[in-house]
This record gives sequence, structure tokens and C-alpha cells, in this order.
Amino acid sequence: MEEGTPSTLPTASGCDNEPVIILAATPIGNLGDASRRLVEALGNAQVIASEDTRTTIHLMRALGVENRPRLISLHEHNEVEKAAEIVELAREQDVLVLTDAGMPAISDPGFPLVAAAAAAGVTVTALPGPSAVLMALAVSGLPTDRFTFEGFLPRKGRVGYFSALKREPRTMVFFESPNRLPAALADLATALGPERRAVVCRELTKLHEEVKRGTAAELAAYFADGARGEICIVVEGAPEIEGDLEGGVGQVLALMEQGIRLKEASTEVAEATGLSRRELYETVLARRKPSAP
Repeated sequence: MEEGTPSTLPTASGCDNEPVIILAATPIGNLGDASRRLVEALGNAQVIASEDTRTTIHLMRALGVENRPRLISLHEHNEVEKAAEIVELAREQDVLVLTDAGMPAISDPGFPLVAAAAAAGVTVTALPGPSAVLMALAVSGLPTDRFTFEGFLPRKGRVGYFSALKREPRTMVFFESPNRLPAALADLATALGPERRAVVCRELTKLHEEVKRGTAAELAAYFADGARGEICIVVEGAPEIEGDLEGGVGQVLALMEQGIRLKEASTEVAEATGLSRRELYETVLARRKPSAP
């Protein structure tokens, strides 16, 4: 045993005797990404709550883990109901929580359990590891200093969904299913413009890993016939606009001359220019007030 390498998994509080809920990241594709801490936790676990118990059994066998813990199914359809049971178990013994791939609670089961544990005063810790979100962001070639993870794209209304993010300045990361990818990319080009830069990351860490960069229009054309595998889409944030307040005020006044109310006119110009709706509204309002005699 190497110095400083514990034989048992430490808790978040540093007290080995305090039972905890342990969120454990599992490989997103390549089995070699399983950490030593994950293998140790699987070997020591008495209770494992997992998204698919069959996947967990397969993972343990593939990693050479011979432990036979109690397995509890924890998936999107039962996680709210199961949360209370698992929290109570965690008052007496550690509970290891796994999803099929990646980190629990990140677009996977786990959040209701963590929330319930926090409310009940039960400690939650995590074993860090593979993350499709961070890997896609890192290899995208798009800015990484600020980003937002938006989860899975909606099945319907994607143009409106993307349109609401048109002025988002941060790099955006999305999950999408391979069969909906062509339509999603077409909607992305429609809502954010065909020249918005984006990256499609497919089958990350696996044999047929692909990172395809281009404009929204180029990617929509490239994947028009579909794709296979797990998909992450990384999208460039909106460019910063140095808005011309005077010009914006002029646009608001022009719209008002057409019969559009100040509030609606300010909102329309703000969305088009990136200027502050409130600043436009208050500036125009102040100028329209009658001067004191």
C-alpha cells in the first residue's frame, strides 16, 4: 500500500465512521477510464443504487470486482420514491450511487436523492471521473472560460428553445440523441444563424470517436443523413455587442411612431441589439417626460 493511499474510502467530512452517500462517476465509453477509487468502492460496497443493475453487474465483472453487494434500482421513473429509502439506508451504512455512464445527477438519476440527503442532513460525497460534458467542451476548440450545460434538447419546439438562447454569451453544451441530431442541427442553424460555430462530439472515448467542427449550416449538412452513438453538441456563445444606446433609443422611438408600445418596442430592440431593455425603456421614458416650467 502506497503512503497516503487509504484502504477504505474517506468520507466528505473526513470521518471514516460516518456513513455517506457516494456519487461515483463511471466510464462514458472506454473501460480504462475507471479510476482506482471507483474499483475500490465497488469492491467494498455493501449497497449500490444504480440506474441499471444489469449494467452495474457487467461493469463489476469487466473490472474484475468479485463483490456481491445489495443492488437497488434507481432510475428516472422511481428516483423520487426511492430517495427516502436510500437516505435512511445511508444513516447506517455507505451507499454507492452509479449511473450507466458519467456522473450521477448530471442529466442522469441522482438529483432528487442528493436533495433529499441534504435536507435530511446525510453526507454526500463523490468520486470524480469521466464527464462527457467537460470532455466535449475541452476538445471543442470553443471558449472554455465560461460555459453553460443545457442538458438534453427538447423533442419539440427546438427553434423557440434555441431562439431564447440567441444572446447567451457563454459556450453552450447540449446532449442529443443520434436520430434527432439532423433536425436539431437544422433548427440550430435557423434559430442562431447558419454561421454560428458549433461542434458535434460523437462516441467520446470510444473506438469511433469523432469531433466535427464547423458552422451550424455545415454541421447540419454533414449530419443530414444521421449519426450513430452518444452525441454532445457544443455551441459558440453570442458575440459581445457594444451597443449604441443612442441608436437603440432611435429605433425604439421609430417603433413607437408605428403604434408599438414603449415596453414592447424596448424589448424588441434589446433582443436585436443586445442593449439593456431596462436602459432603453428608462432612457426613452425620461426623454418623453415634459420639462418643468
